[in-house]
Amino acid sequence: MEPVEINAGAYYLRQLRADRLLDDRPAVLAAFVDPELRRWVTGYQVEDLDSAGRYIALRDREWQDDLRCSWAVAEPTTGELLAEVGLKDLDLVRGIGSAACWTHPEHRGRGVMTQALQTALRFGIDGLGLRRIGYRHAAANESSRRVAEKCGFTLEATLHQATTVDGELHDVLAWSLVV
Repeated sequence: MEPVEINAGAYYLRQLRADRLLDDRPAVLAAFVDPELRRWVTGYQVEDLDSAGRYIALRDREWQDDLRCSWAVAEPTTGELLAEVGLKDLDLVRGIGSAACWTHPEHRGRGVMTQALQTALRFGIDGLGLRRIGYRHAAANESSRRVAEKCGFTLEATLHQATTVDGELHDVLAWSLVV
C-alpha cells in the first residue's frame, strides 16, 4: 500500500523520509543512540547515518509490502520528527496487527505518543479494517504501560521472562484492543 499522511491534531503523521527535502536520519540516529530507547526498542542497530537510512528504507519497504504502516510523528510547521508510531505484523485478511512506537528523547513526557497512537489506531480500524490490535512491552517500561492504558488497550497476559533488558530476562505485558 502507499503511505498515508494523517492529521493528528497537534501533530501530523507522515512517512519517514531521507531525501533532499526532508531528512529524518539525524533524528532517527539521535533516538537510537539514546540509552533509554535502546533498553526498550531492541532488534535494530542504528549507529550512524547510513544505518539510519537503512532503517527508513526498511519502513518504506514494509509499507509497500503491506506488512507495516509506520509514521514519523511530526511537528506540523517544521516537519521535525518527534517520534515514530506504527501498526506492524499486519494481516489485512484476518484484520489483525500490532502497535509499535517510540518517542525521541527530547520529546518524551509531553503526551506525543498517546495522541499519535490513538490516531494510528483509528486509521487501522477505520482505514484498514483491523479488528484486533496487540501491543507488547517490557513490564518495567512504565511509559509504554501508560500509553497502552490511555489508548484503551486491555491487559491480556503477562509473559514471564519473555524479553531481555539490560542483559537480564524480563516479563512482557501483552495488551489487546478488540473492536
